[in-house]
Amino acid sequence: MSKCHWAVKGDFGLATIHYFSFVLLGPKENQTLDSNRKTLESIYTLYVRCESVYRIRPAGGTTKMSGKRKKSENEGFEGDDDTKNSNKKMKKEKSEILPSSIKNKEKRSAVHAKLKHQKKLDKRKKLKAREASIKRALELGEEPPAKQIPRTIENTREADETVCMPDDEELFAGNDADEFSSVLKRERTPKILITTCRFNSTRGPAFISELLLVIPNAHYYKRGTYDLKKIVDYANNKEFTSIIVVHTNRREPDALLIIGLPDGPTAHFKLSSLILRKDIKNHGNPTGHQPELVLNNFTTRLGHRIGRLIQSLFPQDPNFRGRRVVTFHNQRDFIFFRHHRYIFETKESKQSDSKGEKAKDSKGESITKEKVVARLQECGPRFTLKLVSLQHGTFNTKGGEYEWVHKPEMDTSRRRFFL
Repeated sequence: MSKCHWAVKGDFGLATIHYFSFVLLGPKENQTLDSNRKTLESIYTLYVRCESVYRIRPAGGTTKMSGKRKKSENEGFEGDDDTKNSNKKMKKEKSEILPSSIKNKEKRSAVHAKLKHQKKLDKRKKLKAREASIKRALELGEEPPAKQIPRTIENTREADETVCMPDDEELFAGNDADEFSSVLKRERTPKILITTCRFNSTRGPAFISELLLVIPNAHYYKRGTYDLKKIVDYANNKEFTSIIVVHTNRREPDALLIIGLPDGPTAHFKLSSLILRKDIKNHGNPTGHQPELVLNNFTTRLGHRIGRLIQSLFPQDPNFRGRRVVTFHNQRDFIFFRHHRYIFETKESKQSDSKGEKAKDSKGESITKEKVVARLQECGPRFTLKLVSLQHGTFNTKGGEYEWVHKPEMDTSRRRFFL
């Protein structure tokens, strides 16, 4: 007499099925054995479809029945192919485990480093293949493959009807009649009044002192207890063209208010990421020359208007001998301010012959060639502006008419920009 039982290990736990006990006596018992075998095959197929792991072992033995069984024993088992496919799927899932699903920190960092390294290798492999294809095309006299343009948030921005076109006659007609035309046509010289909020801080005057060096013909007046409307009337009488109010909160400048005179408009900006000149490494000291002004990426009607407001703060006849550049760069509705001066330096470079060796003159000395190199030196300060509102006319909190106001419900997409 011999006993057998089948152990099935699956997702529902270990279920041991004591299936049958038999004695090989005669032909009747053999018929019972065949019918039992068919039943056993159907049970085995059912568990295979559950994509579990199976083991078959004898009742009293320790030997595992491995996959190297006889062909006759495996005949008629329909689930063998399913088992192989499920094992392949499990191996693939294990190889593609995400680091975020691993709880152990050391293992997670190791898997992340491995994936990062593999990604770097794949990128380098693609780059080499592309360089080889370009080289092959040039050798054969064919056109090289088109340069791939990276997909960014800027070049996939949502379509905007207010984007300015170069042939927009209405836009140019509006420029001739807006509030900044007299300054930009050099009929008036820009004259800027800079003041603070009522409760000033120690960092505010330091920022204002650097603004006075950036903006030519700017004058600082202490705020005191005067209302802003009275300051606007005073500036109009003294023929100022603009007012800049630096607002501070918790001893840190956090907002900028620019008022165009005499008819507005008034722009309110949020100020962030302020770095003064003393905190910039290898900074330069600006000269008193009038700077060149660079305005980048102000493409919409609103952006065009903000650009002209900023442009009206600076004189329209820059002195190029001073080599000063003031940049307002708009990117994703954040206006980045930078102040540089460019420097020309002469560097000596040693010439080499066709073999790559250093060229020498008749006396045996190496021949040097002077080369002029241009570089930028930042003068500071450095800060970022974000438009909060644009009000028609001068500052008026009660009866003012707003041209544009930023609201939280307007931020429906990362690819939607207003400037």
